[in-house]
Amino acid sequence: MKLLSLVAIAALSTFSFASGLASEAKKAGLKPIPQSQSEILKLVDDSNNPITDAKIELGKKLYFDPRLSKSSLISCNTCHNLGAGGADGVSAAIGHKWTANPHHLNSPTVYNSVLNAVQFWDGRSPHLEDQAQGPIQAGPEMAAPKELVVQRVTSIPAYVDEFKGAYGDNVKITFEKIADTIAVFERTLITPSRFDDFMNGKDDALTKAEKEGLKTFMDKGCTTCHNDIGIGGTMQPFQIANKYKFAKTGDFKGDANGMVKAPTLRNIEETAPYFHNGKIWSLQEAIKEMGSVQLGITINDKDAASIETFLKSLTGEKPQIIYPILPPSTNSTPKPDAM
Repeated sequence: MKLLSLVAIAALSTFSFASGLASEAKKAGLKPIPQSQSEILKLVDDSNNPITDAKIELGKKLYFDPRLSKSSLISCNTCHNLGAGGADGVSAAIGHKWTANPHHLNSPTVYNSVLNAVQFWDGRSPHLEDQAQGPIQAGPEMAAPKELVVQRVTSIPAYVDEFKGAYGDNVKITFEKIADTIAVFERTLITPSRFDDFMNGKDDALTKAEKEGLKTFMDKGCTTCHNDIGIGGTMQPFQIANKYKFAKTGDFKGDANGMVKAPTLRNIEETAPYFHNGKIWSLQEAIKEMGSVQLGITINDKDAASIETFLKSLTGEKPQIIYPILPPSTNSTPKPDAM
């Protein structure tokens, strides 16, 4: 009887610690991705451009179609590779004519980007529909004028039919409509993790070491910037306590007020290199640099390793993406132009 009582007490203590930790995390501003599909849909849907299966499938094809670029070589997936954490794995994005981003900016992950309050490192775009228009047109990226994109898409009968199926027979295929459709697909790219299970009440979803890492993450003050469902994605002041040691790489200074979008920490182990200019490749080094730059503290090796252990619990389950078979071009499809 005494042994059973001790086991019961030990189990109760573990439950209380875990439940208390989840409550502490919520008080610190961390929120989980909901468990139910209906709640997830409410989270990611947009009443101005509702998600439908037809839009998702069409948006996926457009996302993977390199003909949306001037050269017909670069797709959205080139810099936001869904098989590689939703990013490209290089310090500065590479675009049209093998051009590196002129500001030495790193490609952020597209996974969970719908959870961001703003898009782009300087927060200049309010949502994915607007954001999707930028890289297609940008000279160092896909370099395609609006008119060229519309000509390419509307020259392909299968795409015209799919737009009618998604939006109705009277749809006008504009550049904005094309970007909107890509955004619908992107809004489905969320990745619930074991951390979300833990926050939703499954106490054993995280290991003891991961729970300790979460506690360290909160105690050090990391949730000041990395919070809410996205665990990042809001505009925050940068270089609060000290200068970022690679600040001179690139000319990026943030928005007009020096604010920078805090990147999501979801799937962070898959999205090296880190920071806006992609100069740090080690996650532990990035954690230590954040301690110095943002918090004005020294995070030792033990605590950095503990936080890293927690951060890896944010690696989520990816939606299954089957690479689409793209419809063929026609004689009227504008030819590739890599020059």
